[in-house]
Amino acid sequence: MWNYNFYIYITTNPTKTVLYVGVTNDLSRRIQEHTENKGNKNSFAGKYYCHNLIYYEHFNDINYAIEREKEIKKWSRKKKNLLIESFNPDWRFLNNEINQE
Repeated sequence: MWNYNFYIYITTNPTKTVLYVGVTNDLSRRIQEHTENKGNKNSFAGKYYCHNLIYYEHFNDINYAIEREKEIKKWSRKKKNLLIESFNPDWRFLNNEINQE
């Protein structure tokens, strides 16, 4: 059986006022792309400086990851905040931790 890695993740801007939910097969690379893209008005994450990782989940099946991403995107901000706080109570930026893995 193949072992695949997929992630849903949430990034935020430096003041933690905007959330971005995404899915990727390479979390470290994707966060780096968000960082390089900050300020780019052609993308939501770039426009709102959402390059700080605050939450992620791992999946082995892309279909489950996409399903979970769609589910979370529909949630209220309050519900997303509770999810983030259950994983990362202090809303620490996890970029460096991911890059070290």
